[in-house]
Amino acid sequence: MTSKWNYLPLTTEEQKLETELARRYANTAPVSELLVQRGIRSVAEAERFFHPSLRDLHDPFSMPDMDKAVERLNQAMGAKERIMVYGDYDVDGTTAVALVYKYLSNFYSEIDYDIPSRDDDGYGISHRTIDEAAARGVKLIIILDCGIKAIEEIEYARTLGIDFIICDHHVPDEQLPPAVAILNPKLEGSTYPCQHLSGCGVGYKFMQAFSISNGLGTAELEGMLDLVAVSIAADIVPMVDENRVMAYMGLKRLNSNPNMGLRALIRTCGLNGRELTISDVIFKIGPRINASGRMQSGREAVDLLVARDMKDATARALEIDRYNRDRKELDKRITDEANSILEQRGEMQSPKKSIVIYNPEWHRGIIGIVASRLTELYYKPSVVLTFSNGLATGSSRSVQGFDIYKAAESCRDLLENFGGHTYAVGLSLKVENIPEFTRRFEEYVAANITPEQLTPQLDIDAIIDFSNITPELVSTLRLFNPYGTGNQKPVFCTRNVKDFGTGKLVGRNLEHLKLELVDDTSGKVFNAIAFNAAQYYDHIKAGGSFDICYTIEETRHHNTGSTMQLLVKQIHVH
Repeated sequence: MTSKWNYLPLTTEEQKLETELARRYANTAPVSELLVQRGIRSVAEAERFFHPSLRDLHDPFSMPDMDKAVERLNQAMGAKERIMVYGDYDVDGTTAVALVYKYLSNFYSEIDYDIPSRDDDGYGISHRTIDEAAARGVKLIIILDCGIKAIEEIEYARTLGIDFIICDHHVPDEQLPPAVAILNPKLEGSTYPCQHLSGCGVGYKFMQAFSISNGLGTAELEGMLDLVAVSIAADIVPMVDENRVMAYMGLKRLNSNPNMGLRALIRTCGLNGRELTISDVIFKIGPRINASGRMQSGREAVDLLVARDMKDATARALEIDRYNRDRKELDKRITDEANSILEQRGEMQSPKKSIVIYNPEWHRGIIGIVASRLTELYYKPSVVLTFSNGLATGSSRSVQGFDIYKAAESCRDLLENFGGHTYAVGLSLKVENIPEFTRRFEEYVAANITPEQLTPQLDIDAIIDFSNITPELVSTLRLFNPYGTGNQKPVFCTRNVKDFGTGKLVGRNLEHLKLELVDDTSGKVFNAIAFNAAQYYDHIKAGGSFDICYTIEETRHHNTGSTMQLLVKQIHVH
């Protein structure tokens, strides 16, 4: 689907700031503009942005209830109470459980962990899990990346003498569970500076506060920031403020001395010997960790992440890699089936602004991925439902700028349960409520979504000539890492480029373009790749000029240096 190209020049005030920054970064023309776009207002702020430091992390005790959480944890450990660390089955939940369990087990032995079964328990804490915990003598459950809506379950746990500390980052309701402490930067009235922590990030802040209260030093905990970086990347939380610092430090750890389980996954992914980026986490490491919870059990992912023997870790990583291969096959089949249904409906021509699709036979662990695929293809908020544990259970994904959480909330009287973020919501409802939910969901979306939100947008950061692409620019762009929401990789536009004459079609079905590009401002020839752009081949080979939007991609290897090419996102022909 072709995107609308957007370039928003700096305002007069921003131009003044850009001029000041340009004095410091004079040899890298677009850099000062990129900094201003990211809210940088001075050279000092720019230097902090380029060189994140753990000194920039916020005081964990400024999060509401942190003192209560630390006091209850210290009390449990002092009384030798049995503790369970519990979390969601996705990447964020499993990394959070691994971090908290691994850190506390350095000092305390009466501790265990658990992950819910997607099929048997569903999302969050269940009565079955609470009963099992009580039977094992558990007195305190630290629940991560879920729990903010588990009012009934936590009330039940209290009758069995079990306390809860909730570490969550999902949007809370007005009524909160009766936990001893609730750590969530999104709580109403919270003044914690970084509202968009991952679930693992909240767990890290809890352990940071615990460490401070007990004078334990920082080295052991900081060594686990690779787990936080994986959670931040995979859960797509904004890469700003504290998240940027933790992701930056965690990536350094991933590239130097990663967690043993992550090291085994890196080898299994074939990423050994190259410098890892956030993209590697999103597209290689994260999906494999997720595949464990989707296809089998999220506990196996935690088993891998807390492994202390390399042979054991490698065996677990290979097993999880097999789950990922199975997941890919299932993902493709279900996506094809969903597309077939939507094509029969005439979805591309439909005036409807949303998609709701239900098939009781689809695998519950895959429907979130399918919802993402449908949203990308049709560019509409999409809900994909299947049948599980007596209910229609689903995942939803949204388009840029549209709050799908509010859309689900508008139908909450039809839902048994729901929770999530602005762009992704999980929900369940009775099967007989699907038609009415479909009608009301579409009604809300149609009334609140804008035409711009239903059209793919490609935001351009800077319009440059090839003469601007210098070794100094490429070197400075490295300092913008790690990239993510709120700090996207810069997208550049260069006009009136031509192929040097060597462009060719590549790919199994000759669907991609491999190009060598030039413009009138420089004698340089730049290697470029344009995926799924074969329709432009004849124009380009005929010598026609065209405009491109692209990112500058650099692959760095530990032993052989780096290579650079332009990744062309879209082409406009003249």
